[in-house]
Amino acid sequence: MNFLLTNDDGIDAPGIEALYEALGKRGVWVAPKNQHSGCGHKVTTDQAIAVEQRGKDRYAVDGTPADCTRLGVVHFYPEVDWVIAGINAGGNMGIDSYLSGTVAAVREAAILGHKAIAISHWINKPRTIDWVWASHWANAVFNTLWQEDLPPQHFWNVNLPHWQSGDPEPELIFCEPSRDPLPVAFTIEGSNFFYRGEYSQRPRQPGSDIDVCFSGNIAITQLKI
Repeated sequence: MNFLLTNDDGIDAPGIEALYEALGKRGVWVAPKNQHSGCGHKVTTDQAIAVEQRGKDRYAVDGTPADCTRLGVVHFYPEVDWVIAGINAGGNMGIDSYLSGTVAAVREAAILGHKAIAISHWINKPRTIDWVWASHWANAVFNTLWQEDLPPQHFWNVNLPHWQSGDPEPELIFCEPSRDPLPVAFTIEGSNFFYRGEYSQRPRQPGSDIDVCFSGNIAITQLKI
């Protein structure tokens, strides 16, 4: 299989290297030059998009994750079988899919007729991510999803829990995305408002992707255009 790798954390982020390891060090990288977390499905249409080659099969794009997918499947790697975005440093569950650049990259792939997977890692602060562990479980997820049916205009959204030594090994659970809102809270300093919503305190509808991931398992949802 031919893989196109991208993300929204930027081409120098450790998550895309972990993704590359999970795929057996295969795939062409077309990823943002800079961090674009939370940019949603923004695309660049009114100015030039600069691209810098970073060695064989690696391209740093001065644009958004959706721009990277467009350039990747149309120009750099049209023979791609799967577009895979991640491993994102932070969860992308439920309503997050509308905000996430990681998810937007694979949504764009599905729009253009390609199979795609977004994979993210929830951060249970103050823990830090063990990227070796994340790569291992990403590989297990991929080996499962290669065997699953994926209809046209659908894509996979995967969220890894924040495992640490001593925790039970996670299960892979196919589930539905949460439709609950993110926590919306602000502090005010003069005329400035600062977002203070706590991700870990968001609502957990039983059986939703949030509940599955926060409970220590791997949440797999199938989303549709």
